Amino acid sequence: MTTGMSRRTWLKRSAAAIAAGAAGIGLYSRSFEPHWVEVVRRTLPIEGLPASLEGKTLVQISDIHIGDRVSETFLIDWFQRVTQWQPEFVVMTGDVVSTREDNSLPLNAMRRVLKHFPQGTLGTLGVLGNHDYGKFWTDNHVANVVAGMATDVGIQLLRNARCEIAGLQIVGFDDLWSPNFGHQKVIAETDITRPTITLCHNPDAADLPIWGGYRGWILSGHTHGGQCKAPFLRPPLLPVKNRNYAAGEIALADGRHLYVNRALGHSLQIRFNVRPEITVFQLNREHTDQPAQNSTPG
Repeated sequence: MTTGMSRRTWLKRSAAAIAAGAAGIGLYSRSFEPHWVEVVRRTLPIEGLPASLEGKTLVQISDIHIGDRVSETFLIDWFQRVTQWQPEFVVMTGDVVSTREDNSLPLNAMRRVLKHFPQGTLGTLGVLGNHDYGKFWTDNHVANVVAGMATDVGIQLLRNARCEIAGLQIVGFDDLWSPNFGHQKVIAETDITRPTITLCHNPDAADLPIWGGYRGWILSGHTHGGQCKAPFLRPPLLPVKNRNYAAGEIALADGRHLYVNRALGHSLQIRFNVRPEITVFQLNREHTDQPAQNSTPG
């Protein structure tokens, strides 16, 4: 304790400093980090990738949560930035929208935002997430409206379906928590020996016995990385059973690889030590041991 300072004065000043620090962290977590997007750049090695796709770009956007809690300007600004990059592929891995408390959709906001959604020069594809099925994840009417609006702006929704673009097969599952999750049917009808990427909103689906020998990539979202976590520790709250599936790349035991995007938007406007993410993959025919390269362009 400083000479000449009473214990009472020291305690008051300490309490004031702690309160100021807490207020600063709160302001940062609510006002700054939710909009401090990290652009994660990394390779995506795919066995048998056609030579014509070597080095092409695939951008993953996830969990934009159009609605009352996410700034339209923020989303539109980042959509326009991605458009300027002219990626060959853009994929959206679910949770286009957050419904209101009465389960209604923010239709006007969806129209304003989605018309700016970036388009891949070869393909723009997506899947639905749990929030796209309404308040309790079970409303097929809500899901059909969301799917229709996404389709109208050029997003090819894969609802337990697959397509092929320039020799790359892309499979998409409906959400795991929805009434329409595709189970084994999609993989059973897919030639898994072909170069393939699977889009699946909830990474918990990776643990189900549905993959039938598939050894490719699964691109997911859903977790938001937990949105808040202490440095060097796992996030305390994750909406998944498998708590290893927080964020980033996870190598699965059977040769599959899972990538969990931390989300561009948020269901609650708070983030701490878990920045929002847009992932920029460079398609590659070879496996690489190079670490991921992260950058945040201005």
